[in-house]
Parts: sequence; structure tokens; C-alpha cells
Amino acid sequence: MRQVWVTMAEKKQSILIVRRDNIGDLVLTTPMFEAIRRRYPDAYIGVLVNSYNAPAIDGNMFVDDIFAYTKGKHAGSSVLGAHWRRLQLIWRLRRQRFDVVILPNGGFAARALRFARLLKPRRIVGFFSGTPPAGLTVPIAHAGGEHLHETEDICRLLAPLDVLGPIPGLTVVPDQALADKISAALPAAFARAAGPVVALHLSARKEKQRWPVDRFAELARQLHATHGARFLVFWSPGDENNPFHPGDDGKAARLLSKIADLPVAPVRTGALAELIAGLSLADFAVLSDGGAMHLAAGLGKPLVCFFGNSPARRWHPWRVPYELLQKPSEDVGDISVEEAVLAFGRLALVAA
Repeated sequence: MRQVWVTMAEKKQSILIVRRDNIGDLVLTTPMFEAIRRRYPDAYIGVLVNSYNAPAIDGNMFVDDIFAYTKGKHAGSSVLGAHWRRLQLIWRLRRQRFDVVILPNGGFAARALRFARLLKPRRIVGFFSGTPPAGLTVPIAHAGGEHLHETEDICRLLAPLDVLGPIPGLTVVPDQALADKISAALPAAFARAAGPVVALHLSARKEKQRWPVDRFAELARQLHATHGARFLVFWSPGDENNPFHPGDDGKAARLLSKIADLPVAPVRTGALAELIAGLSLADFAVLSDGGAMHLAAGLGKPLVCFFGNSPARRWHPWRVPYELLQKPSEDVGDISVEEAVLAFGRLALVAA
């Protein structure tokens, strides 16, 4: 029998969702925010994130508060200060005496559970494997969840709250003032062109997710010839030889030089909010699996996405039109320009 301990009569609940992972993971959690809000419109909903991924949910209309802390590895020389601020945040959250803390990780997350226990909530909902751990007061067996999309999987944690029904789409909200600033700075030649705006994002964390620059260039030429497309180019900024934070400045420069005669504009994004604002200006996006792909999906953009050695069933774009290309070799380098052009054509027909 399904365990339900929140009833329709209990309208005023205080709920904290803890998601301290990567950008894409957090974006894929946003349907949970909306589902809870629609079921309990008067509930207090807070989200605990890290300072790196927090901008991905700035402006989310389904939450009341976003709490962020800086991980030690991101604190630079201020590690002690970061730890002190984290302790202050724990104390602040503990005083709120949450009714429910939800741990939406794709499996058992020991560190998240330890953190949640420090907050002394009335209940902690999360996944377990094997034997339910101490302190996980509403344990949900994760078995079988590995075969679901990440969003479908984590939304199973809402069943004890009696939150059922279709899972909503993703929610990403751009900073409109920042989007207007980026738009105003675009070259006149780009602004004069009238075709659809296609975002090309060049970067990917995994080597097998990286599509070659020459193919992006040829794809741009063919999409401009057949669809009149114009292009915004995105990448992870930085020197590719930097051992700590390698970037793709060189890769972007090579692409821009190859398609300089097309209506194209670089969008250098030194901050996550800039990436979101820039992507919001596009009509379509072509990019590899990763955080930027999920941000674009959260903005409602139709996507052509390249998948390498990550499971498409788990991480495909959620509830937007998309064309997913993945080869048996699990290397995006084996995806041809012709395949990408045909995929874009199919996508354009669906989005029309």
C-alpha cells in the first residue's frame, strides 16, 4: 500500500528540496517544484543549492526561497569563510523546522542525508538501496528507477505527499534585462537578417560529447542556405590549456573565423545567468548533452542534441521538441553533418 502522510486538509506545509549537484541535475528537478506548488498552493517551498548552480533556478515562480552555499572547492582562498557561512545557513534552516526535506538524487545520497539530518526536519524523503538508512524517515526503494528518465525517477519521491499526475516541463527563467543587453550588443548584420536564430553551443565536459568545429561550420553553412538561419555561438570561456578550468576560447575563435561571412554573433558567457539570457534569444539550439542542453529545454527551445557515452533514456531533453543523435560507438565525432542537417529539418517542421 502506498504510504501517504500528507492529506488534502493539510494545506500549510513547509518543504525543503535539497539539490546540490550539477546544473543539469538541478534544472531537471524544477518539475518537482511546480508539481508540489500545484498540489499545495499555500505551502512554503524552499530549495537548497550550491552557489554554482543557483542561477539556474533564479526567478522560479514555484518556490518561495532559494538557499545557496559555496562548496569548499569553489571557495578559492576563502575556504574557512565558506565553511563558516555554511554552518550559519544550517543553523538558519534548522530553526525553520521544516515539515519535509526531500532529497531528489538519482539513488541513495549519503552526504545529502547527513546534511538533511542536521536540519532536524520532521520527515526526510529519499531513495535507498539495500537497507533503509537511519534518519531516512520516508524511505523509497530506488530499484527500477535507474531505467527511468531522471525527472521521472526523482518525482517518484512525491508520492508520499500525494502529489501525483503528469509531470510538468522544466522551468528556467532568463534575466530579461540581461537578455536585452546581450541583444542590443549583437552586430548590425546579425540584427538585419530575418531567419531563425540557432544557438550553437560548442563545449562539452566529456571528450566523447564534443562535435568537431569543422562540422559546426559546415552545419551552419547548410542551415543558412536552406533555412536562412543566423547563429549565436556559445562556449565555455577560457584557455583550453588551463589545467584547472579549461575552456574553449580557441575553438570558438576557429568557428567564428570559418563562418564570418554568415549572420553570426559570439555570446561570451562568463556567468551562468548570461548563458541563460543568451540562450533565451534563440529559436533553436544545436548542442551536446549537458547542462546547457537542459537549460535550453527549460527555456522551451527545440533542440538537436548530440549524445556520446551518456544514456539517452536517462538524460534526453524533457518535454520539448528534440532530435537526438547518438551512434553505436557512443562518440559524437561519428555523427555526420548530413545527419545533423536532416535532424534540424525534421525539428523545424515540428516546431513550425
